[in-house]
Amino acid sequence: MLVFSLQFVPAMAQSNKFATVAIDGKQLFRVSDTNNETAKSRANYINTILKNSVESEKVPEIEVKEFDKYAKILVDGKPITVTSNDVLSAENPNQQAYVWADSIRQTVNQAIEERSEVFIRNTLILSSILIALTVALHFVLGKVWEILQRNVSPLVTSEDSSDQNQQQGSLNLLLKSTLFLTRTALWVGVALYISNLFPLTRKWSFDIAAIMRDSLTSPIFKTFAITDILVLIGLFLGLVIAAGAVTNILRSRILRVLRISRGAQEVIAIVFKYTLIGVGAVVILQIFGVDLSSLAILASALGVGIGFGFQDIAKNFGSGLILLFERPIQVGDFIEVGTYMGTVESIGARSVTIRTLDRVSIIVPNSRFLEDEVINWSHHNPVSRIHVPVGVSYSADVKEVKKALLEAGKNHPEVLSVPQPQVFFSGFGDSSLDFKLFVWINKPSHQISIKSDLCFRIEAALKEHNIEIPFPQRDLHLRTGELPLKLSPEIEQALLRQQQNGRNGI
Repeated sequence: MLVFSLQFVPAMAQSNKFATVAIDGKQLFRVSDTNNETAKSRANYINTILKNSVESEKVPEIEVKEFDKYAKILVDGKPITVTSNDVLSAENPNQQAYVWADSIRQTVNQAIEERSEVFIRNTLILSSILIALTVALHFVLGKVWEILQRNVSPLVTSEDSSDQNQQQGSLNLLLKSTLFLTRTALWVGVALYISNLFPLTRKWSFDIAAIMRDSLTSPIFKTFAITDILVLIGLFLGLVIAAGAVTNILRSRILRVLRISRGAQEVIAIVFKYTLIGVGAVVILQIFGVDLSSLAILASALGVGIGFGFQDIAKNFGSGLILLFERPIQVGDFIEVGTYMGTVESIGARSVTIRTLDRVSIIVPNSRFLEDEVINWSHHNPVSRIHVPVGVSYSADVKEVKKALLEAGKNHPEVLSVPQPQVFFSGFGDSSLDFKLFVWINKPSHQISIKSDLCFRIEAALKEHNIEIPFPQRDLHLRTGELPLKLSPEIEQALLRQQQNGRNGI
């Protein structure tokens, strides 16, 4: 499909000064335009003469006739003119004619030989051997890439990085892509080599290669061809991958040794990565000769449209920069935003990834951290206070209650001794005396499990001190009075008969 679509590239419609003369896909020479005839028509005429000579399976008679300003090559009496514009590898048309004549003679003889049964049989055997070797090499490449993946993975991924899974996935994708491209190049190369062994397939290969070459090398944007654009895209992809690998090495091999906070490591790594990508992009564009001033004008012209069309993206990107430099939240902080509570895993250009206590990743836009209230339990100081409400019976001794609650708080291994746990008498409830136990911890992400452990310890301590935890109590008042009870006539008659029988002793 690519080959056929390339035939419709506008560049193919442009006229060329030269056209190729070939036999069975083997290029002999190139002819130029003349005053009376185009290069393409001259090439078609010569190709027809040579094709007839090959199909006749007889070695043609070739003769060169010299003239002052041009020369003629007679192939079985049919003339081929050589002009001064055709001279490329000689001093004059006469010498060029002899060069062309030798090339025609050798190529026609080879074309006739390649149509013999012996040549075809030997070529088929060689093709079969090449295909078998290619199949074996296909599987060997897979094994080599597996070994390469095991050896390269520890170098470009960081165990301490918050996006280790993403780094590993990117590396696997890169290795699989290179393996696929290598195998594809192997099979394409073998297919092209085998196709060049046979005259008919060689001609097809030559025609397809000519179409692709002319289409890919023709300028489509100023002086840039499709191949230039593909190379530019490949360089940018390589730059991004290389910047990510260098950043991971910086994070895991240098920043970790400096023993700075995890949040500061992420800030330095992200700034370094985007700086490296920006500088590398400028260098690549300058190497390709792209005028950066024109890009600046284009960026300013599109800035307004992008600003209106991508308001949320621009807002989140700006918020991400503020989060990186102002650092109200950092990687590793335990935060609560809205209904979500978890640890900050990464701060990206557009969003922040939070890993909840359920081990679920929540993607939150950056702007939300600047517009809404955010609880950061780890901001500057991870020490925080949690409280546990407790209700006891009105018959309980409040001093014993305070003692039991303090014992439960002080005996927990994750509760800090400074500041000390405290118990407050918060009030008189409907059916209980209400207390609150306050304790301090330095692991905010463990607050739910710590609070649960405290509840277990409080329940055991209250039982040990014979302190009752009451149920909710309600008083129910009933008012007496006459009930308008009415019976049906049948039931009244039955009751009267029963009463009458009882009086009669029945």
